Amino acid sequence: MKSLPFSKIRSLILIVALLILAGGVGYRLGERRTTVDFVDKRPVVNTAVPAGTNVDFNLFWDVWGKLTRYYIEPKSIDVQKLVYGAITGMVGAVGDPYTSFFPPQENKQFKEDLGGEFEGIGAQLGMKDGRVVIISPLKGTPAEAAGVKPNDIILKVDDKDTAGWTVEQAVNTIRGPKNTKVRLTLLSPATAEGPREVSIIRNTITVPSVTWWVKPVSNITEISEATEAAQVRTKSGNSRVAYINLTRFGDNTNQDWSKAVDEILASEKSGGKINGLILDMRNNPGGYLDGAVYIASEFMKGGTVVSQVNSDGTRQDYPTDRKGKLTDIRVVVLVNKGSASAAEIVSGALRDSKRAKLVGETTFGKGTVQTPFDLAQGSSVHITTGKWLLPGGDSISQKGLTPDVEVPLNDTFSATNDAQLARGIELLLQ
Repeated sequence: MKSLPFSKIRSLILIVALLILAGGVGYRLGERRTTVDFVDKRPVVNTAVPAGTNVDFNLFWDVWGKLTRYYIEPKSIDVQKLVYGAITGMVGAVGDPYTSFFPPQENKQFKEDLGGEFEGIGAQLGMKDGRVVIISPLKGTPAEAAGVKPNDIILKVDDKDTAGWTVEQAVNTIRGPKNTKVRLTLLSPATAEGPREVSIIRNTITVPSVTWWVKPVSNITEISEATEAAQVRTKSGNSRVAYINLTRFGDNTNQDWSKAVDEILASEKSGGKINGLILDMRNNPGGYLDGAVYIASEFMKGGTVVSQVNSDGTRQDYPTDRKGKLTDIRVVVLVNKGSASAAEIVSGALRDSKRAKLVGETTFGKGTVQTPFDLAQGSSVHITTGKWLLPGGDSISQKGLTPDVEVPLNDTFSATNDAQLARGIELLLQ
């Protein structure tokens, strides 16, 4: 079998979403043994089995024919939806939650996500142990304001039980027009509390992928109420720290990132030495592979960022792709349960190359690569074509990355009590 040209395909490693499926209803309560004369006159084209494929499609076309012949309201049948539904079922039968088919509208929405604007509640979803879970609420969104937490299990959307749902079904149901309401029934496995219900008003979600600042440690309000704050400030003297929050690896991330780095370096030139940098990738669900390589290359002096083991058994290494501007600055990376995919690649590369310490919680554990293939009519299919290996040889699938310094984000977390950030700053000042 000829191998895929992986080096020429822009690989996506984002938790996939945005696909619609329809539920089935039993029919036997109204069944009668009758015959009808209706014949479907709509033409069906391209029914031939692909060359070299030994598959009997008689059953498929038998069902198709019976459905379009006997259904009580034949004119209501949308044959295009039948096609999309059949493809969705075929792809879903692979059993991989990250291999997905995207009809045109859902594919459009997926691409809007990477562009940074959509209408919904502002939460990234994934799949764990057969249930749809929250990977992370996005900062400043209705989901975060409603108290949605990473790893929350979504039990219900409005009154619909999500058992057996795919990520795509959940996202499509939760999303909706601005100013409309959706109710989620959530269960947090980290607590002994029972399910809770939250009502969320949807809004336009505009998420910058990069935000940053440079501050004297004494002026960092985010840690002013943290237990470690007094100790950190005692050590800090006149020290200044840079901070970059990276929320995703999307269409504009590289450009936004470069702007942030240039401004940080300009601040150092005009305001004096910066003692270290905090790279905050908590609740970062991932994105483009080339973005992960670009960001990691900012800090590494050469070497491999990540390796991809492909479905045909071949291996491809992705080395640093440029000369970075932050190769000498001390770095601490903040991670948590919502750090996934590309965020885990960057974190693992910086850890394995001895460029950074990881602080926070064990990451999500998304270690496979999805290659997107654009299809006819604006649709696409994303297929898991490989898995990632970090420079040290570790796979992050399922287990995630264990931080060098574990700091759980407890219930006292607030805008002025960020224990993980405080511990990261403390490490920079040692």
